[in-house]
Amino acid sequence: MFDFVNRKKRIVQIIMGLAVLPFLFWGVESYRNTGQEGYVAIVDGEEIPRREYEQALRDHQERMRAMMGANVDSAMLDSFEIRNSVLERLIQQRLLQREAINNGFIVLDSQLVKTIREIPAFQKDSKFSKQQYEDLLKAQGLTPRVFESRVRQELLLQQLLDGYSEYGFAPKAVAERVKYLSEVKREINQYQIDPEQFIAQVAPDEENITAYYEKYKVDFDLPEQVRVEYVILSLDAVAKNETVSDEAVNDYFSEHKEEFSQPEERRASHILISLAPEASDDEKQSAQEKAQQILEQIRRDPEQFAQLAEEHSNDPGSAPQGGDLGFFGRGVMVKPFEDKIFSMQLNEVSDIVATDFGLHVIKLTDIKEAKQQSLDEVREQIENKLKLQMVANTFGEIVEDFRNVVYEQGEDLQAVAKKFELTLEHSDWISRNVIEPPVLANDKLLSALFSEEVIANQSNTEAVEVAPDTFVAARVTEHKPATAQSLSVVKDQIVDKLKVQMAQAKAVEQGEKKLERLQAGDHLDIDWTEAKQISYMQSQGLDHETLRAIFKVQVNDLPTYVGAANPSGGFTLTRINKIIEPESSETLKLTDFNKQLQQMITQEEMSSYLTVLRKHYEVKVKQDTF
Repeated sequence: MFDFVNRKKRIVQIIMGLAVLPFLFWGVESYRNTGQEGYVAIVDGEEIPRREYEQALRDHQERMRAMMGANVDSAMLDSFEIRNSVLERLIQQRLLQREAINNGFIVLDSQLVKTIREIPAFQKDSKFSKQQYEDLLKAQGLTPRVFESRVRQELLLQQLLDGYSEYGFAPKAVAERVKYLSEVKREINQYQIDPEQFIAQVAPDEENITAYYEKYKVDFDLPEQVRVEYVILSLDAVAKNETVSDEAVNDYFSEHKEEFSQPEERRASHILISLAPEASDDEKQSAQEKAQQILEQIRRDPEQFAQLAEEHSNDPGSAPQGGDLGFFGRGVMVKPFEDKIFSMQLNEVSDIVATDFGLHVIKLTDIKEAKQQSLDEVREQIENKLKLQMVANTFGEIVEDFRNVVYEQGEDLQAVAKKFELTLEHSDWISRNVIEPPVLANDKLLSALFSEEVIANQSNTEAVEVAPDTFVAARVTEHKPATAQSLSVVKDQIVDKLKVQMAQAKAVEQGEKKLERLQAGDHLDIDWTEAKQISYMQSQGLDHETLRAIFKVQVNDLPTYVGAANPSGGFTLTRINKIIEPESSETLKLTDFNKQLQQMITQEEMSSYLTVLRKHYEVKVKQDTF
């Protein structure tokens, strides 16, 4: 797939905050603490302190804000997925560290010194500058000792990872076959046999209804339910009670204006004709002629751009979208491409642009001008941020006090609400599958609420962190046990379920009979859909099983027929009319494709390696981490 994203330098951009490697997080050494602040996971007996995890999370969030702009949704940055990914990468890092050390990898002091001295950011007049080195580290809040520790760690891990990242291999014959299969197309017509048309024709008998009820009786039980009262302690709520001066807001805005600026972004579409840098003169000539023909067609009729991109572009990521690449800023695309885009006028179509990926015809489709937000626009945002900073250092103590009072006043939340100035909330009837209110839809909290002790004694649950920096304590006020429903009550539901199953079976049965007759050479009066061309890379919305069946069937004699049950419960008949072979000139361009295949193999090998390490070393994630 065509990939515009520039490859970043390694050490300097990691340390100076310009980019991050998959397995390195800032401050591993400096964040470790022998205090009792708690941990989030244990890897082979070594704890990952919560302090380290929280700092890694904040660093990751700041990098995302820098990349996505000041208006990024803060809730998205604090989602379970983000928090879990940060923890997983810390665990992966520990696993790789342990493996590197156990396999005898070391980093010599001379290697460390050489690496640091060769970092361009620390050089002045092409020579290492100790003063510039110390000044840059100081600006990042780092000391040479901490920085060198991080570089040493990165070099250690790199020795271990290079065996995977540098030596991925895909044989030429395999690459040729995979590339061919990704490009070859089949022209097809289809016919759907939907189960809905059989619903009126089927009716389950009493025996089937009773059998279904007996087998799945528990599924029709009315679930156990409770009513609860609860209190919520959150960092946001505590912070709202703080006061921030206008002077502090003004100072922050003056010092962090870049946070509130949106650089110019442009949206473009392109048509790529792949061409490897080492291509022969004939291949270059063929690609140039094809690109020129496409450009001339666009010049005659600019409205054809999207259609031509779908038909001719070798970028499978954007071709199905008419070549659309979406919005992007500077520093994302390869330089020749970027330089051209940011010099064009709206709706302009470029001449042919050459990059390492091939030849491009580009159309500029939209422009988002650079924008600097005013102080008034972001005042509330800054105030909230400063308030959070003010209480962040003491919130842990507040939470600990909250936990203690919840425990000590174990049969009443009134005292907790009064002490912390919280509102005592009350729920309606809720089950274990509750989704509203969201603060109660937490597995750990629900397990506590539906435990025998809490229900029987109407005692407080412990304070549970249901979201980042949000803690809930609750108690049951009323309880309804699970109740079985009789067959007479749920009979209509069972009839509906059985009718759907029977209709689906009828659709598949009829589909298989039609397929058998078609394959035998019978002519059937079938209302086939309009012909379309499909490939593995351009599936035209086909489900995986149908696509797999189409490309698995022998095509010695055409037309040929294939069929498969589809995800909706029906049956899809497909007539294959012809095979569209890839253009001969394109099938010869294997270099870029081979590299991409090697990268995929490398990623799979690395994933498998980490899976093995996870089994080899004991990993325990603390239950209340999130």
